[in-house]
Amino acid sequence: MAAALFTPRKSLWLAVLWIAQHADGALAQQEIVTLPTRPGVTQSYFLTSIPKNFQAVAVLFAGSGGLINLRSENGQPKFNQGNFLVRSRAQFIKHGVAGAIFDAPSDQQGGWGMGDEFRLGAAHFTDVSGVIDDLRKRFPGIPVFLVGTSRGTISAAAVGARLGQGVAGVVLTSTMFRQAPKNSQEPGPGLSRFDFATIKTPVLFVHHVSDQCVSTPYGEAARLSDKYSLITVFGGSSPQSGPCDAFSQHGYLGKESETVEQVVNWMLKKPVNYEVK
Repeated sequence: MAAALFTPRKSLWLAVLWIAQHADGALAQQEIVTLPTRPGVTQSYFLTSIPKNFQAVAVLFAGSGGLINLRSENGQPKFNQGNFLVRSRAQFIKHGVAGAIFDAPSDQQGGWGMGDEFRLGAAHFTDVSGVIDDLRKRFPGIPVFLVGTSRGTISAAAVGARLGQGVAGVVLTSTMFRQAPKNSQEPGPGLSRFDFATIKTPVLFVHHVSDQCVSTPYGEAARLSDKYSLITVFGGSSPQSGPCDAFSQHGYLGKESETVEQVVNWMLKKPVNYEVK
């Protein structure tokens, strides 16, 4: 049964907590955490259930503007769940990885959320660092990974580069290699100007071979595969959205479980199948 829990820290943060036992053995400790990260700004994230075989934490960055509308309703956390990483959180838990699902900060809740330049900038780094610090206090000694999809790869890559060895690794799925078209409703450079060599911790690329999004071509991932690990995904379900949206090959529709399993294998240094078919 859900129960609301409000825990005061030095400043504002909100936690909604309930404890139950899942059939898969995970301890269902789920929280909405809100941290003060910059003057007048708060940063929220959703902490998933903690798996019984807990081995790592993945900070998950959704695509588009990163708005998941994280909130509490009747003592239970609610948020938009369509994004590939968000809807696949149970697969991370199944394989021993807790998820910290990142929402846009309080000053980026308007419009379509975090723009590319914001994700690349110092303010975002400050917000993400605050979340990572909070996770390290909660889970001493547990490795933390940055995992992004689509525009979320901008966050994972940019913050990963600034942190150096401060995280265990960076996972980039459906990477935003190219800038958005000029007539796009969500303009920005993506990672078109980014030097992946600036990331000093291990990097994994994940890409669907049939990704049809103009800003995330598979060929760019294949070109980098001589320098970085690459998981290539094949097949799945017929698209149910546009090519740059989550319910298509861009979002690994129909291949979520298999894809996440191999991502976690890489994170935990287990044998990896680099072709998911």
